[in-house]
Amino acid sequence: MKHSIISLFSLLILVSCGATEQPSKGVKTINNSTNSYWQQHVDYAMEIDMDVNNYQYKGKQKLVYTNNSPDVINRVYYHLFFNAFQPGSEMDVRSRTISDPDPRVGDRISKLQPNEIGYIKVNSLQQNGTSVSYETVGTVLEVQLSQPIQPGEKVTFNMDFNAQVPVQIRRSGRNNKEGVALSMSQWYPKLAEYDDEGWHADPYIGREFHGVWGDFDVKLTIDEDYIVGGTGYLQGEPIEKSGKKIHHFKAPKVHDFTWAADPEYIHDTFQMPNGPTLNFYYKSTLEQVYLDNWKKLQADTALLMDFFNEHIGNYPYDQYSVIQGGDGGMEYAMSTLITGKRSYGSLLGVTAHELAHTWFQFLLASNESKHEWMDEGYTTYISNLAMNSLSEDKKSNPLSGAYRGYIALANSGVEQPLTTHSDRYAFNRAYGAAAYSKGAVFLAQLGYVIGEENRDKTIKTYFENFKFKHPKPFDIIRTAERITDFELDWYFIDFTQTTNTIDYKVSAVNGKSITLERIGLMPMPIDLSVTYTDGTTEDFYIPLQMMRGEKPTSATIINDWAWAIPTYSFDAKKVVKSVEIDSSQMMADVDRTNNVFTIE
Repeated sequence: MKHSIISLFSLLILVSCGATEQPSKGVKTINNSTNSYWQQHVDYAMEIDMDVNNYQYKGKQKLVYTNNSPDVINRVYYHLFFNAFQPGSEMDVRSRTISDPDPRVGDRISKLQPNEIGYIKVNSLQQNGTSVSYETVGTVLEVQLSQPIQPGEKVTFNMDFNAQVPVQIRRSGRNNKEGVALSMSQWYPKLAEYDDEGWHADPYIGREFHGVWGDFDVKLTIDEDYIVGGTGYLQGEPIEKSGKKIHHFKAPKVHDFTWAADPEYIHDTFQMPNGPTLNFYYKSTLEQVYLDNWKKLQADTALLMDFFNEHIGNYPYDQYSVIQGGDGGMEYAMSTLITGKRSYGSLLGVTAHELAHTWFQFLLASNESKHEWMDEGYTTYISNLAMNSLSEDKKSNPLSGAYRGYIALANSGVEQPLTTHSDRYAFNRAYGAAAYSKGAVFLAQLGYVIGEENRDKTIKTYFENFKFKHPKPFDIIRTAERITDFELDWYFIDFTQTTNTIDYKVSAVNGKSITLERIGLMPMPIDLSVTYTDGTTEDFYIPLQMMRGEKPTSATIINDWAWAIPTYSFDAKKVVKSVEIDSSQMMADVDRTNNVFTIE
């Protein structure tokens, strides 16, 4: 069956019936004809006083929470991430019991002394001026409200807390291996997300995060010789007070707030034409080779920003900061923390990856605790393309490494489906290959299924329709279906909800007759390259019947292949010399040894 690609006019109609821009305070609609979609909103105002001598700080937090849900809320939950860095915490025990622990963590948490641990201690909490009952349970604060929050109601929570910055172990901490004093991520009591699936008050065990959109107003008091960078816009020059400075930041429409500070930071700026100001914070004590790398990085970061703007959508903020800190590379609102003692290729690569997260983690903001592949995989996909665009030696398939990683996972015997919660993989290596490699292959292979131009339109439309809107996994496939008019649920279900594999075989060639066989359970349309005995070649395209359409192709389109029928035969025009399934290798066939058949 041959279906023409829908016209541009039809595409515009379909897109106009899709998602709409989010109203300013968190209520939005995904479809113009319904007002059923909602999301919560929270505004933070915090005053923080940091003691850099003992790495302890005091905080006052005013939080205005808007219940945009149709539900009455009786309890709320806060994340207290720093509590993970204590002996006996879930992060500690999990790291010591999983067979392949993250070497940055290992058993280090179990050995922390009282002055080295992290903690956030809540001293008081009020709801609209009335004290509420609460209990700290590991990395989560459980709060019983004094009055239920009604649909549409706004409430104000006031909290006093004190905290201690842990020794740098994972993402956050003090005095990292490169000597950065303070890498402050996941450092404040953060309200958990509540959506149509309920609360997401996950304990901090291993990795990913999820948060509520809102505006931040943060006043940070710290020693006057410390240079501070991170999320948000600095409101004027810092105010001096008793040997300290008060840095006042505002960050609109974000779901997290991160900062880093060190007295030896160099702060460079790079102004992009028609774009944001790029900030770079790195230690002046770095060896000259690394200082040179950080200077070179600045213009290339602007090129990366241009690439992502062109291929995903426009970056909406006025600044972005690349900051030396942390324990590797991790993305945050308007910023990233990365270690800085790297070769230039490594420094540029980690910056490309973390910067790309801005679109898929901070602007689309899917629940990366549940759907980590939507964040890590899509980011891997686009950052590999961006790095290839900057490379003098262009690769024909910049995602070849991701394909190798996924295929190795699929053949390993330890693969779990992409529906697995990020903390509940049996092996860290299985998580990494699934989230980064298989997630990237999902997008790359989507181009094989629907055509690269349609895939690229899908990504841009998906971003435009769902930015600031916490999309769910199926949203990108529905976007692709609207663009192509194909049925694509089979692709989504098999590749993300199962561990079914793709494995097609050229089983026989006899004169003009070619027979193919489906061995794996996952269906796919087939690109087939045929070489005839006279030296000429011909490409064939075998549509997948359940897809109800064909991608744009210059190949000869032949009859559909129904998935439940394991073999497929047809006659070519001339006597056949050799046959190859998917010469582009953009289909993630887990056994390519049977993809080629040659008559000797």
